Amino acid sequence: MSGPTMEEPPATAADPRRWRMLGLLAVAQFMLILDVTVVAIALPHIGTDLGLERDTLTWVVSAYTLMFGGLMLLGGRASDLFGSRKVVLAGLLVFTAASLVTGLANSAELLIGGRIAQGVGAAMLSPAALSTVTKTFDGDERNKALGIWSAIGGGGSAIGVLLGGVLTAGPGWQWVFYVNVPIGVIVFAILLKLLPADRPAESQGRLDVPGAILVTAGTGTAIYALIDAGDRGWLSVATLGTLAGAVVLYAAFAWLQNVVRSPLMDLRILTRRPVTAGTFLILVATALMIAIFFLGSFYLQHYKGYGALRTGLLFLPIAVLTIIGAQVSGQVIGKAGARPVAMIGLTIAALGIAVPALWEGAAMVVIGTSVGAGGIGAAFVAASTTTFAQIDYREAGLASGILSTFHEFGASIGVAVVSSIAAASLAGTVSTGFSRGFTFAAVTAAAAAILALVVVPSAKPSTGAAAHAH
Repeated sequence: MSGPTMEEPPATAADPRRWRMLGLLAVAQFMLILDVTVVAIALPHIGTDLGLERDTLTWVVSAYTLMFGGLMLLGGRASDLFGSRKVVLAGLLVFTAASLVTGLANSAELLIGGRIAQGVGAAMLSPAALSTVTKTFDGDERNKALGIWSAIGGGGSAIGVLLGGVLTAGPGWQWVFYVNVPIGVIVFAILLKLLPADRPAESQGRLDVPGAILVTAGTGTAIYALIDAGDRGWLSVATLGTLAGAVVLYAAFAWLQNVVRSPLMDLRILTRRPVTAGTFLILVATALMIAIFFLGSFYLQHYKGYGALRTGLLFLPIAVLTIIGAQVSGQVIGKAGARPVAMIGLTIAALGIAVPALWEGAAMVVIGTSVGAGGIGAAFVAASTTTFAQIDYREAGLASGILSTFHEFGASIGVAVVSSIAAASLAGTVSTGFSRGFTFAAVTAAAAAILALVVVPSAKPSTGAAAHAH
């Protein structure tokens, strides 16, 4: 376990193909992040075509994010044991094939099964690709490369909503998944020749599959409880019992990590205040982002009756302000520190999301969620810079896996909670559920802003840390 100071990696010879390699890996990562939100606009159309209920539609989003997040640590561990090249290529192959299957789905079982397989491929590809980037670049070039990599997260999430509208209104919702196939095949063919052979980072050890099963099962159980809470009641025996089961599974995972020879993760890293604060911020920020995407999409399409293309275009200012919020905070965070950026960002998010909570109308939804997205973009940068404040290069892969895991868990929790709160509006023609959903999101953002004052360290992040923003 390293100390609190950042340590630079040993110098290596620069690969002349490194920037082309980064570009291709960035395209692959872009597809993975895109698939979290690209389905948001398509959900009402998928539900109509396949006859799916609200809780099943929620799993179209959660099945992907749950597997993506739940198996992320396993994917990173596999990269250490078998080499990044093999895991990158295998993950890309699984993700591409699963995208084809999902697009061809004509039933709920095949659709969700395809989304699960997509999540497995993404969990293999994402940490292995980031590991390849960190090993390929050194010094200032690494910071620049990881800066490019960081733009993929916010850009992919925001652009996914717009692209989802264009594809759903054009060739159909199936192309939300089909579009990954030709891109995946081309990127795979080039990476097959371009990626250098690498030796595993560890010569001994094995994959902690039981640990991965426990942490994924724990999260799946918690998400299932949250999804059903809207129908069964938040304080019902079934809901509380299911949540208690999730706690037991998490406790079993923690125990296993302390006794197994090759643990999935060293739990002591979570005791560091910057890592704890960063995971808290990424969880809240992602949950808020996905929640407003989910509520906004259903409000504009299901309640207001707008088409998919019109809805996607209305989400464009949300995409723009997310990127602007991240860029502005990235410029000032080195001078101001992560704590004020997190507090101000979450306060802006709360004020913006409060607009559609208090005033009804499509314009209020677009304006409010756009302002809120700007604040959420700032919170993303604060989350990543805080997490990496005491991480040296040898722990960057583990820290990235933890941050990405909580990113995906936040997405699952966000859509599960607001879909339960807004259940009446999602299933009918009343708007009260949407108001309650936005109100809950605004209150959550405000509470997180206050907690950030206590949780987030006051120290200013290093320049190197800022490059790891997700």
